[in-house]
Amino acid sequence: MTNTLASRGLIKLEITRALRNRKFLFFSVVYPVLLFVIVSNTQGGVPDSGLSLSAYMMVSMASFGALTAVLMGNSERIAKERESGWVRQLRLTPLPGRGYVLAKTASAAVVSLPSILVVFAVAALFKDVRFAAWQWLALSGAIWAGSLCFAALGVAIGYLASGDTVRPITMIVYFGLSLLGGLWMPATTFPQWLQDVASWLPTHAYAAVGQAIELGGAPHAKDVILLAAYFLLFAGGAAWLYRKDTLKA
Repeated sequence: MTNTLASRGLIKLEITRALRNRKFLFFSVVYPVLLFVIVSNTQGGVPDSGLSLSAYMMVSMASFGALTAVLMGNSERIAKERESGWVRQLRLTPLPGRGYVLAKTASAAVVSLPSILVVFAVAALFKDVRFAAWQWLALSGAIWAGSLCFAALGVAIGYLASGDTVRPITMIVYFGLSLLGGLWMPATTFPQWLQDVASWLPTHAYAAVGQAIELGGAPHAKDVILLAAYFLLFAGGAAWLYRKDTLKA
């Protein structure tokens, strides 16, 4: 009971801190919307996708915003908390190690919701993107659930890097996954060899799940399995790095 209350308290604290951070909110909510408006001004569709450019980029930018919220927020905050001694203080409380990792992942996922919903609202109101009610709900749920994969990656990077190196490492991972995964531009514009590489990245699978729902079908099994596998890999790595960091303390 005490452990549960401690976990809930930390989740509430993390959400409050994130929502008060104007810089964080700009890059996770406003920035993806601006990119969506700029890119979606071009007319026409996306080759080999069956979607208009606005519909395609809506999922891409909602995914990008959620990625920003969970990856950038978690990694830098954890690295700084380790150096400041905050994590060491938490170990003196009833909060178990798994509770800390869970709290970080869950709170990051919660604050990713505005990133998704604002892009959807702009697409529907100003870009005339239309879907059935079930598709909007399924898109919101799928993109939100998929963000847990990158929240776990953010935790892992936060324990892997120091306060001085966490930002460049996170930025390389962040931009690399966003660009190569097809969040900024359709992966179909890449050379074939790069398309083959991109098809195995978590960001490519992440966006593909939403695009399948937009087309009125179920997500492809490969994309769902790939996201689940990456989540287990990142979460397992985060847990191992947390235990390793605990032994150093």
